[in-house]
Amino acid sequence: MQGDINVITAKTEDMKLIKKLSKIKHTIVVMSGKGGVGKSTVSVNLAVGLAMRGFEVGILDGDIHGPNIPKMLKIEDVQLDADEDGIYPAFVPPHLKVISMALLSSNRDQPIIWRGPMKMGALRKFIEDVYWGDLDYLIVDLPPGTGDEPLTIAQLIPKADGSIVVTTPQDVALLDSRKTVVFSEGLHLPVVGIIENMAGMTCPHCGKDIDLFKIGGGEKAAKDLEVPFLGRVPIDLDVVNTGDEGLPIIAANPDSPAARAFNDIIEKVIEFSNRKDVPRP
Repeated sequence: MQGDINVITAKTEDMKLIKKLSKIKHTIVVMSGKGGVGKSTVSVNLAVGLAMRGFEVGILDGDIHGPNIPKMLKIEDVQLDADEDGIYPAFVPPHLKVISMALLSSNRDQPIIWRGPMKMGALRKFIEDVYWGDLDYLIVDLPPGTGDEPLTIAQLIPKADGSIVVTTPQDVALLDSRKTVVFSEGLHLPVVGIIENMAGMTCPHCGKDIDLFKIGGGEKAAKDLEVPFLGRVPIDLDVVNTGDEGLPIIAANPDSPAARAFNDIIEKVIEFSNRKDVPRP
């Protein structure tokens, strides 16, 4: 008898998950092989840029232990509403919804000390128990590496459009990004492309270009692995400053080199999504 109840409960939860996913047109998973490459910065600017174009967008902050998305959108003090049927995500006008562990914790200094099963359960609830509504894009910002969180998302959203792999030009970051590409392909998650972040900077004093962390490594990795290269984003002091202020560079300073790079990347992502919309024979 207990076994029958468990089966019924599991089927009910699966139907709830499927119903929520049916209202999400495109899902893009942002991944990285190692930390500190600017993955969350890419996720936020991608989401805000899509919302600025009129798309209905959601961000699922999948980094359970180090959620930064609310801070980068200046919504860390938002109190979420909920009822017996689910949670209402934070809203960033005009078209962006956000869910994050940082919005569910009353003490932002308290670490989340969870093993894999609890994290997997939280990610599932972030999809099936959140009132996302109809979305054109769901951007999933994952923690670095190839562990529980990306495996869980691949299992929960098997029809996700694809992954964006973020790297810096440094050799150590490229080693991990190559593994992430192979990991994504192994999960049958198409690779939308590689973004080379922190790729050079322009000296604010002399105007000369400086290859602070080398340049071109991400593009070479994309070529070697036969996946698209989405573009390189230069180091820009405004990215740091505007991110800390809660207004991503793509909205705060759209004419900056970094914002122009993000806009070019977004156009490629939209083009990729449009190809996914074409019926296959």
